[in-house]
This record gives sequence, C-alpha cells and structure tokens, in this order.
Amino acid sequence: MDKGIVVKTTGSWHTVNSDNELVSCKLKGSFRIRGIKNTNPVAVGDEVFFNRTGPQMGIIQKIQDRKNYIIRRATNLSKETHILASNLDQVLLMITLENPETPLEFVDRFLVSIEAYHIPAIVVINKLDLYGPEKLKRFDEVRSIYEFAGYAVSGISVTSELNTNPLLAMLTGKFTAIAGNSGVGKTSLINLLCPGIHRKTAEVSTYHLTGKHTTTYPEMFPLPGGGYIIDTPGIRGFGVTDIDKNEVGLYFPDIFRLSGNCQFYNCSHLHEPHCAVIEATCNGILHESRYRSYVKIVSGNDGKYRIA
Repeated sequence: MDKGIVVKTTGSWHTVNSDNELVSCKLKGSFRIRGIKNTNPVAVGDEVFFNRTGPQMGIIQKIQDRKNYIIRRATNLSKETHILASNLDQVLLMITLENPETPLEFVDRFLVSIEAYHIPAIVVINKLDLYGPEKLKRFDEVRSIYEFAGYAVSGISVTSELNTNPLLAMLTGKFTAIAGNSGVGKTSLINLLCPGIHRKTAEVSTYHLTGKHTTTYPEMFPLPGGGYIIDTPGIRGFGVTDIDKNEVGLYFPDIFRLSGNCQFYNCSHLHEPHCAVIEATCNGILHESRYRSYVKIVSGNDGKYRIA
C-alpha cells in the first residue's frame, strides 16, 4: 500500500499527497473513530494508507492514529462533531476587533478546546491598519488579556503586510491550522503567505457586519520555507467539547495558575471563600471577560456570575 497525507477532503473524496503526487481517494467501507460521534471519518492532516485503483486514484484502507486534532461542535443541541484538522503542531486563531468584531467568549471557548487537546495556540489580531485610537487601546487590552494567560499574541494587517514576516517565521517548518470567525482574513493571509494559491475571498457583509463563508472545506497548503498551513471554514459559533466541569479550570492557563493560591484544593472558583481566582478578578489581575467565560462554561447558565 502507498502512504500519504490528506490535504483536502470534500465529503466522499479525499485528496492525498503521496510523494508530491496528488491522489483522489475514497474510503473503503465505513470508518468510525472510537469515542467520537463525528461527521467526517477522514480529516485534513491524517496520515493514511491507500491502494491505487487507477491513475491518481485510490481507496483509503487505513488511517493512522492521530496525535491530536481540533473539532468543532455546533452550539445547538447536536452532539455530533466535525474534525477540522489533525496532527497539528499549533493552531493560529485569527480575530478582529471590528469589521467584524470577534467576541472574546468565542476566543475563550476555542482556546479551551485547543488546551484540552494539548495543542499550542497563537492569537493573531488582524486589520490593525483600520483601528483608530480607541480600537488601538482595545487592542492593547486584548493583547494583555491573552498574554497574561500565556499565549503568544501578534497584531498584524494582511492588506498592508504589517508584521506578517515575523508571523511567517512562527509558522515555517510546522503544521499549522488557521481558525476564526468568517471575515477575519484567514484566507487573505494564506494568499499572502503562499504565493500562487489565489484562494477566493469575500467582503464583510455591511448589513450584518459578519463575514461571508469562502472556505467550504479544510485544505492544506505548503509554505515556501517549509511546513504547511491549513485553511479551515469560518466558524460563527463554537461549542466546547465534552469536558468535565470540574476540569474546565485546567484549560484556562491563567485561572489554573492563580488557583494554586486558593484556600481549598478543589475550589470551583464560583462561591468559595478566599478564592484566589475571584480575588484576582476583583483586583483587575484576571480580566473579567476571562472569568465570565469560565463561569458560563462551567455552569452552562445565561452568564450570571459573582466576583464579590
């Protein structure tokens, strides 16, 4: 059998890169991933074995065990998940502060899921060239929130190519998936970093102030200096994967770090006295938005929380 990496999947057909030859493959029979109710048994980044059935055609016989993956679950009641990409070195989460504005709750929920799969994350704030004085203050605030949590944060402008070379250096030689809301500039960044790709882009809707989906399926592209970047469909909502509520604090690096000073070792950070996390929030050390996201994930409520 031949071996390769899945670089694109469009439902029933999967494009496999095998020694720089692209082979269109289908699955043999029905695959199921143990423990996961997913909509796609094959994901971009999967290492697979396949038998050739013709010129640049084949049937996938085996999927290698994944070292990690990122999944998306709808925020509705559906328990089905969709694997966005697998076998990653890191994830680049691209956000914007306007046109459209990325909610910080979305950022927190996404990062919790990435932490749960032990995948390093980079937060990239795009469209820096559009921001006036107030938005630049907001940029500094958001950057400090996530740097305090332990994440690398970069401010860039894809259209003016501001700070894109240092970002490229962070991606070179690695398998990186780009994720984020529609309209934040993921595809435009890939077009810049991978000359000759010419992925389709679309303007942000002026009526809804949201992005329009231009990437329908995840697809992997080689970077000029080595490594790969994976374009993923825009995500408008992100449901946290099944994580025990008692373990949510483990996936907020800033909250986990602060929790070492709580009076009780099993502190829930919701109501206990002498809770270091609540005290840090009251004192402005931990940003209120991070604590609010934590409480909403743990309690699954409408966002009511207490910090005093």
